[in-house]
Amino acid sequence: MSVGIIGQPLSRVDGQLKVSGAATYAAEFEVPGHAYAAVVRSTVASGRIAAIDTASAERLPGVIAVLTHRNAPKLAYREHHGFTDPAVGERLHVLQDDRVHNQGQPIGLVLADTLEQATHAATLVRVTYATEPAITDVSHVEAVEPTHSETLQRGDPNSALGDAEVTLDQAYVIPRENHNPIEMHATIAAWDDDQLTLWDKTQWVHNTAEELAAVFGIPTDNVRVISPFVGGAFGSGLRTWAHVTLAALGARVAARPVKLVLSRRDMYYGVGYRPHTVQRIALGASRDGRLTAIVHDGYQETSTYEEFSETLGGPTRMLYSSPNVYTRRRLAPMNVHTPAHMRAPGQVSGVFALESAMDELATALHIDPVELRLRNEPQHDESSGLPFSSRSLRECYRTAAERFGWSQRDPQPRSMRDGLWLIGWGMASATYPVHQAPAEATARLLPDGTAEVTSAASDMGPGTWTSMTQVAAETLGLPMERVRFVLGDSRLPRAPVHGGSMTMASVGSAVQAASRRAREDALERGGGSDLVEALQRIDQPVEASAEVGPGDESQHYSMHAFGAVFVEVAVDRDLAETRVRRIVGAYAAGRVVNPKLARSQCIGGMIGGIGMALMEHAAVDARSGRVPNANLAEYAVPVHADCPPVMDVTFLDEHDPHVNPLGVKGIGELAIVGVAPAIANAVYHATGTRVRELPITPDKLL
Repeated sequence: MSVGIIGQPLSRVDGQLKVSGAATYAAEFEVPGHAYAAVVRSTVASGRIAAIDTASAERLPGVIAVLTHRNAPKLAYREHHGFTDPAVGERLHVLQDDRVHNQGQPIGLVLADTLEQATHAATLVRVTYATEPAITDVSHVEAVEPTHSETLQRGDPNSALGDAEVTLDQAYVIPRENHNPIEMHATIAAWDDDQLTLWDKTQWVHNTAEELAAVFGIPTDNVRVISPFVGGAFGSGLRTWAHVTLAALGARVAARPVKLVLSRRDMYYGVGYRPHTVQRIALGASRDGRLTAIVHDGYQETSTYEEFSETLGGPTRMLYSSPNVYTRRRLAPMNVHTPAHMRAPGQVSGVFALESAMDELATALHIDPVELRLRNEPQHDESSGLPFSSRSLRECYRTAAERFGWSQRDPQPRSMRDGLWLIGWGMASATYPVHQAPAEATARLLPDGTAEVTSAASDMGPGTWTSMTQVAAETLGLPMERVRFVLGDSRLPRAPVHGGSMTMASVGSAVQAASRRAREDALERGGGSDLVEALQRIDQPVEASAEVGPGDESQHYSMHAFGAVFVEVAVDRDLAETRVRRIVGAYAAGRVVNPKLARSQCIGGMIGGIGMALMEHAAVDARSGRVPNANLAEYAVPVHADCPPVMDVTFLDEHDPHVNPLGVKGIGELAIVGVAPAIANAVYHATGTRVRELPITPDKLL
């Protein structure tokens, strides 16, 4: 056995392909004879298309067709709700009627021989609207209860708040944020009779196949989705958006393959976003810092045709001990396109409000923020009554605080300085639930002593190619270089969505099981204990498959990953410019398969948290629902110059036998949770100004 491969900080097996440009992304596949498509989008937020003139566009050289609701084929749109789709509502039926639900909705598709011809022709389509009143300003919307109740309560929080010795009651606001991966979404669609092949940017190939089968009314087996490399997605590829249907529709009409690549501006109207969220946190506590009541009431924007909601109150129910807790989330239906899951959806938003409030409470009580959290550590999950499968949050606080030097902090705001810079130290907790879904894998051993292991997983950057190879190699007892892992094709064994930090728990467990079965079968058939010799004696491939899913562990244990994030900021005394100087994070995430990849995930989460705290904000014009900064010039995201020179990551040695066969908890989501509130808390410590509405920009500090 090649013991010790799991847990080693190995470099990416696909790294050379990526740095050399040999890795093929969705838009880069060579499909002979393909046409190009460009989307025509609505310029109003609500109403109907009264008239649409496509004549000028159709006369341009190279234009094959201009599709609108007037001439597009009618599609089946059978019911299909993937795991990542909103459970309530109906997805947009693209080019099927004259109704406009939101600014940027696709209302036309131009097909042409070249990209330039398609793009130019799209600008010549003239549309007249019968506009209707639109709701585009979330502050003017009456939030409503979702179809499925999202209110949970234990004890009597209102009475406890009234009786509390110390209370805090504040609102926290997070603006709309967009995913902005470097790779824009793209789809190439090709039909062969009633067989459809899609080269698509997606985090879930099987879901894309099922959605397109439902839309076109064909068997799922007739759709093949290929997606070996994904250039970042952060949740934007979890569901199948309208542009994928448009590419397939265009290919059917043109009777040739069609490539559709979204522009950066298209991305702001077509692939979701983190919704604008408003949250009220009320805390009651005794003077010695024991929480007696927690109220967490939040609402967020959604579209008029789907109910997308995030689990804002999830962490609040279990992170701290309190006998009286109330959480509620509501929706604000608006003329916007449907929001989507974005890295640590709901958790990162809810924790921003909760951890900001906890810091405010610590200030009011004159208790150190770490000490306040330690005093409210629960012995079990008080929301479910279950014991934690493992909870190493105390150790996270201790480890990160020591590495950061927290004991040297002067608690008084504006007390720490470096020349003209005001220095602030802040911290926050991080948590994310452990997820596992059914997954399949196949391991095939060849007579030459090599192995091919397959599963239809995705890799948008965390290192799936590499970590799965490590699991397979150690389980098979083969060196890494003799194992080849294949993913990203719906013809491979089924894998769940590549999100929710569940890929290693789900696919990794299946890879481990399939590899173990293949090795045992080969050794039994070939005799002896040496796998390579056994394969030579068999002289034919040995193949084994496995499907692994969650057991009943969640009925017996509350399973979560935890972390503690400490931040140092410097704020210019005169200009109010904020710079993050240091971030120290300690994480308890079960077994870490590859510390090098996991550290990369944590650094990425830290950088994402900087963007969330200090920069990211999709401005929405309340008159039309238009996003004027739908570009990377005016929608600010962190670049290298914004990143601190110190991003210190420590993983605690945590053994959890309950979560899944590999003992992993997942790190991708956890890594961003807690970063934004830690920065906000540090800014308060530096300046004495509490900013409760992100991003923290100079105008809010002056």
